[in-house]
Amino acid sequence: MKVASVQMHSTDNVLENIGKACRYIDEAAIKGADLVVLPEFFNTIFFAQYQDPAYHHLAEADTGRTITAVREAAQRNRIAVVATIYEKEEAGLYFDTAVHIDRTGAIIFKYRKVHPAAVLSLEKIYFRYGTRFDTYPFEDWRVGIGICYDMGFPETARCLAVNGAELLIAPYATSRVNMFQEVLRTRAFENGCYLVAANKVGLEGGWTFGGNSLIAAPDGAILQSAGGLSEALLVADIDRTQVDEARIAYPSRRDR
Repeated sequence: MKVASVQMHSTDNVLENIGKACRYIDEAAIKGADLVVLPEFFNTIFFAQYQDPAYHHLAEADTGRTITAVREAAQRNRIAVVATIYEKEEAGLYFDTAVHIDRTGAIIFKYRKVHPAAVLSLEKIYFRYGTRFDTYPFEDWRVGIGICYDMGFPETARCLAVNGAELLIAPYATSRVNMFQEVLRTRAFENGCYLVAANKVGLEGGWTFGGNSLIAAPDGAILQSAGGLSEALLVADIDRTQVDEARIAYPSRRDR
């Protein structure tokens, strides 16, 4: 399977952000990708740097304009997409939600962030936390998702791996640079999983996002990596036999 990671900058123009993301989906499909991952809150500026209830207006249902446009792009290109939005369940009840859309444009899985960040950002005042680390089938793979701060906790990736994940997807909106790639490579290595991370880049409000998106192999090797200054589209082939080989070479689950 071929996977892609989109590293992009967002502005306060939601429609422009959606259009840019859909163009990246088109480009990923041209490059032969089967699955493309967009950054966390790709369709908006990172509003959780501010304390202002007016930003609740950015929340959308999965039937809203953002996911509708992404579903159309997925169907048009026959490519799967993981798109993470500020999701409105109902007035006053919001989540940070990753939506997996398949090649037909159907939503096959939703994951709600379990760890809203309270380090610098104010996510906890904007949305409720999720409660589960479920995995799900996508074609021949078992997939698990952890959003941004989730992956700062070893338990997130471990729970997903114990629940069968072979591929970890990590949408990000973080300014963090120190140890960013090292932590993600460790999550891949210690669980014998591929990992696809997609981060924002550039200045949004008072935050400069760190980029450094990557695709990591189950042995922790970096297959593709972006820098910290520019938008990028990363594409790499992944092979399930490498998951087995990594887990045989480093049988941590046997010993744990």
